[in-house]
Amino acid sequence: MSELDLLGADDLNGATPPASSHPDRYKWVVLSNTTLGVLMATIDISIMLIALPDIFRGIRIDPLAPGNSFYLLWMILSFMVVTSVLVVSLGRLGDMYGRVKMYNLGFAVYTFFSLLLTVTWMSGTAGATWLVVMRVFQGVGAALLIANSAAILTDAFPEHQRGMALGINQVAGISGSFIGLVLGGVLAPIQWRLIFLVSVPIGLFATVWAYHKLREVPRRSTAHLDWPGNITFALGLVGIMIGITYGIQPYGGSTMGWTSPFVLGCLSGGVALLIAFGVIEHRVKDPMFRLPLFKIRAFTAGSLSSLLASVGRGGLMFMLIIWLQGIWLPRHGYSFSQTPLWAGIYMLPLTTGFLLAGPVSGFLSDRFGSRPFASGGMVVAASSFLLLELLPVDFSYWAFGSILLLNGLAMGAFAAPNRAGVMNSLPPQHRGVGSGMNSTFQNSAQVLSIGIFFTLMILGLSSTLPAAMYHGLVTHGVPATVAYKVAHLPPVSTLFAAFLGYSPVAHLVGPAVLSHLSHRQVAVLTGRRFFPSLISAPFASGLHEAFDFAIGACLVASGASWLRGGKYHYAEATSELSAAETTEATEAAPAAPDVHEAVLR
Repeated sequence: MSELDLLGADDLNGATPPASSHPDRYKWVVLSNTTLGVLMATIDISIMLIALPDIFRGIRIDPLAPGNSFYLLWMILSFMVVTSVLVVSLGRLGDMYGRVKMYNLGFAVYTFFSLLLTVTWMSGTAGATWLVVMRVFQGVGAALLIANSAAILTDAFPEHQRGMALGINQVAGISGSFIGLVLGGVLAPIQWRLIFLVSVPIGLFATVWAYHKLREVPRRSTAHLDWPGNITFALGLVGIMIGITYGIQPYGGSTMGWTSPFVLGCLSGGVALLIAFGVIEHRVKDPMFRLPLFKIRAFTAGSLSSLLASVGRGGLMFMLIIWLQGIWLPRHGYSFSQTPLWAGIYMLPLTTGFLLAGPVSGFLSDRFGSRPFASGGMVVAASSFLLLELLPVDFSYWAFGSILLLNGLAMGAFAAPNRAGVMNSLPPQHRGVGSGMNSTFQNSAQVLSIGIFFTLMILGLSSTLPAAMYHGLVTHGVPATVAYKVAHLPPVSTLFAAFLGYSPVAHLVGPAVLSHLSHRQVAVLTGRRFFPSLISAPFASGLHEAFDFAIGACLVASGASWLRGGKYHYAEATSELSAAETTEATEAAPAAPDVHEAVLR
């Protein structure tokens, strides 16, 4: 049976002209514009992490007060959840109605809601609700950009340059989440609205540029939108992500909410809806999720390794930020209010590694295939997590920075070739939905990773932190009843206090209690050494558990990546074998150079 049979009769309608039909200059315009779009979208994923303290002060709300953790979590995660849920649907719409149209709409939507985020006039819970809702709609624009950018690039570039082009685009996306940390730390202290306003002029320019310069690839399609599939998929994925989000929050007398009926209901309901989605996709004429694409081995292996790599990497940013802000930076002379900015600066080696390795590995994968770089990158990434685990909590920065650089190089070496391998394996008429499917795995895995990393960290903290906190507070004059109450607060409160750049003890104990202590006792409790010394040992225990998990995820991702087979390009309407059969058959035969068959080498 042919790939055309596997993918459905409507696939015959979307024949795409070869990329060589585009003038050479056009492909660089496409690369520049799509890279700017992906960079903008991913910067806004992380720019709020460092800016949150200034945002909450600006709208006059305490995110750690009872009932306000909703706003804290959803300002961080709403953008990620929306992009995870919508990229497949919006990639499918791009395949049906035009990728450039959907991409241009994404720039316009993103820019409009960035402006609305800037101009909010409300404060308190009303202001926080406004920001969360506007972040949701900003995420819709970002999803339109992310879902269609890789497909537009793949259409524009010939096979022998796609790895390089997708490498630059992919690395811009990953490094954007780290650039956002520094940008948020620089802009937010000046004025918190600037973190959203900075996107508006860039978005306006890029929207006009994309509208005038990007060209739609002609295609015919008689497909219809799969409403049952879209609805069950979106609700199922949202249910699981909400369950993960609330699973790391306390419930009743427990430090986490994994036994909460609400969390269990969200998770089980989400899984049931995704199972229903799978059944629907097997029966509808024009499915949203092209399940037969998983019969292409290079696509399946690349998507699975992307998911596993994101699970290993996604929570890393939070752990490193808490490590720096809660322990290392205060010990080295930085006030708690300064730590958000400097945490972003001290993590720059990670971004540098991405920027160096991504384009180079993408370029080399065009010649040698994706497998050695993607699989090797994951092995090196696992090694870098092991080295981080061996560091003392109060490390020497040159060692820490060197390991971050190694991790960035490894992740960059994986990301670009893996993305190129996935996109090269797809039939042209399904590049939008295929790109969206891959992005869904990657983005939803980041939310899953945050849940896993925080769970492991909280388990490590909850075993030893209460006793250490209690004795430390009582020793320095805090009444035993207050010390007991603070010591038995959920560990997530302590983590969020450090994450937000607050003075954790001052925030958790409260000014009323501190006002009854001597100046010396207050100076010790709120100083730069008390809290880091208190939390170092419990934090190290949780950190080791998190890094062990990351090591395992990266090694499994390396194995999954290796299963993709040799260098593979989809052969448009020429093969009489399935994609998997084609790969296996041609791996055994010597490659003929300069022959554009399904597998070149």
